[in-house]
Amino acid sequence: MAAVTTIESGYRIGLVAQVTQLHMDFYARHYGFGQQFESLVAGGLAEFCGRLDRVQNQIWSLQSAGELLGSVAIDGEDLGAGTAHLRWFIVADALQGSGMGRRLLQTALDFVDAEGFADTKLWTFSGLHAARHLYEACGFRCVEEYRGSQWGQEVLEQCFIRPRDPAHRLAR
Repeated sequence: MAAVTTIESGYRIGLVAQVTQLHMDFYARHYGFGQQFESLVAGGLAEFCGRLDRVQNQIWSLQSAGELLGSVAIDGEDLGAGTAHLRWFIVADALQGSGMGRRLLQTALDFVDAEGFADTKLWTFSGLHAARHLYEACGFRCVEEYRGSQWGQEVLEQCFIRPRDPAHRLAR
């Protein structure tokens, strides 16, 4: 019998390391990202987890038989009042195409809508086609592109914004 995959909210022991490892497994293999990217993910996530006691911040993880297979977070304070920052969205290769990424993303956006944020922003880079498809299905639109290397490799960075609009929901 296959293990059930669940979406769980909040911090748990090992979360920072496990989410960082999931990002490194994917981005090192596909894009050659290394220490600079790992430090950005781990440092930012550790700082964010220290603020999870505030109602506008939340993190969710995909769990299966005790293994972390995905994550997403909403940082409701780092971009200023009224703007949610979608961060650390990733799904393990084994679950890609299963619909679990859609469920995970929708869980985060349901939180955004319930908390009354005016809009949601995220930063990514060109080439992550499956993620972009999900973002656009949720009402995100790319509003800015620029060359950058904050993640250790030069990429075409992108900023996406989703205004609060209940018409932009993923089919469940």
